Amino acid sequence: MKATIATLPGDGVGQEILPAAINVLEAIAKRFGHSFEFVPAIVGGAAIDATGQPLPEETLNIAKCCDSVLLGAVGGPKWEGLDYSIRPERALLGLRKELGMYGNLRPAKLFPMLADASTIKLEVLKDLDLLVVRELTGGIYFGEPRGIQTTETGKRGINTEVYTTEEIVRVARIAFEAAQKRNQHVTSVDKANVLESSELWRSVIIEVHKDYSDVRLDHMYVDNCAMQLIRNPRQFDVIVTTNLFGDILSDEAAMLTGSIGMLPSASLGDKHAMYEPVHGSAPDIAGRDIANPIAMIASSVMMLTHSFHLDAEAQAIDAGIYKALEQGYRTKDLESPSCITVGTKEMSGHIVAAILTS
Repeated sequence: MKATIATLPGDGVGQEILPAAINVLEAIAKRFGHSFEFVPAIVGGAAIDATGQPLPEETLNIAKCCDSVLLGAVGGPKWEGLDYSIRPERALLGLRKELGMYGNLRPAKLFPMLADASTIKLEVLKDLDLLVVRELTGGIYFGEPRGIQTTETGKRGINTEVYTTEEIVRVARIAFEAAQKRNQHVTSVDKANVLESSELWRSVIIEVHKDYSDVRLDHMYVDNCAMQLIRNPRQFDVIVTTNLFGDILSDEAAMLTGSIGMLPSASLGDKHAMYEPVHGSAPDIAGRDIANPIAMIASSVMMLTHSFHLDAEAQAIDAGIYKALEQGYRTKDLESPSCITVGTKEMSGHIVAAILTS
């Protein structure tokens, strides 16, 4: 097949991990006879430096015209003093909104050879395999009114949590359909005992569930869910939750696997999709060739599965990651005395070698 892929490295380690993923995809193209055209574009802080805006119109047009989008990471201390409306992170919100990507899939699966990298006991983590489905274009990140107001005694910051029936329905369907392909269990996470927006969330989830009688549904308050992810993460199959709660819980789930550098994500809409690692730009290690590229590479696996329906190719990358880890190669975030510590480029090279020789 032929496909165009917008490549947006962004800032920090994004400049290193995205080329690593491209190398892996080129190996897949070579092995399976595909043609991937990578179309580069600037985003985030790099775009601010070049154009004054975190999401230039040219970048948005490239993202809209390509078959899929790969994003590295955005942000860094260099741009923290800017107004919120033009900070690098606004590029993410802009891409999600303009491309209509409302459902974010964040899987957390434990590789057995990495069990010792987690701070949680092995008996708690064994066979961990869960999926967080995060609503992506509603909630407190987009609600109005928002801003900082001057009052008689100082200032007041305002953010508004807003959800509509339509927004909840469409992400609920993503979660239930994902569960049908997994272990037929959805946990909806909210704060319905305190928040009216969560009260609506729960009632709509219950209504949508009527169309998925083969899936078991339960509900959990977000504070309890945060505790249960540490206490007994294997009780979960698919977690569906709001934008804010999903942002937090998916990072918690990431650390169960040993490193946030291992977790990919997919942002899906009706027409467009974008794939990016869960971690941020990690400016403290940028440019040192020590970042873990696996989350970015695993994000490209999700792209092959969801956007291009190339399951054999996706499995080949998964097998390559598994083999490289099984051979004892680790980036610095996962280093241990019994393993071989390698850099970003070398880790991707071992994955490429595994793909081409299998």
